[in-house]
Formats: sequence, structure tokens, C-alpha cells
Amino acid sequence: MDTIQVEVVYALPHEQKVFTEVVDKNSTVEEIIKQSGVLEAYPEIDLKKNTVGVYSRNVKLNATVRDKDRIEIYRPLLADPKEIRRKRAEQAKEAGTADPVTGGKPNALRKN
Repeated sequence: MDTIQVEVVYALPHEQKVFTEVVDKNSTVEEIIKQSGVLEAYPEIDLKKNTVGVYSRNVKLNATVRDKDRIEIYRPLLADPKEIRRKRAEQAKEAGTADPVTGGKPNALRKN
């Protein structure tokens, strides 16, 4: 058997599109993505900028996949999660709702 079946997935906040493809078992991730038609359906995808993965594990475009694998194309983050947490902690300190010891949320179970 020289072919395998894989899925190419691209998710937006309001929709998820799954492209099911039968490809040569030696095809690379990049070749499969181009063959799937996802790039034509979503022209905002730039494989030089968007990262890709197989079942949530980042892979390079020249990687090969196995039968029934799910190739995922990730959108860039809109905000850095670390930066959001840092700002939230600063706001809690300014509002006086932060724990004086840890700087985080107050723990009702902790002894004073």
C-alpha cells in the first residue's frame, strides 16, 4: 500500500475546516497542505509564518506523516499569554485584591 489517508485542519474562531486527503505515504507535510486546497480556500495562510503540527505537536514542513494523521495549521496568537497574565497581576495589585505574599489571587484556605 503506497497511499495513506490524512486530514488537514484549519480553524477560525467561527468555523473549522477539515480537508481529507489520500496521498503518497512519502509526501511531506507541505506537499499535503498544498494538495488539500486549504491554501486556496484561505489565502491568509502563509506557510512561512503559520506554524503547523500533527496532533498538537509542532512539525517542520518537510516532515512525513503516517496513516490517519491530522495536520493542523495554526493561526498566530493575537496576544502573548504571559503579557496578559502580567497585566492582570498588576491590575490586581493596584486594586488591592492581590495576595500580599504571592501577588496572585488571595487563597481563602491559607492561614493569615
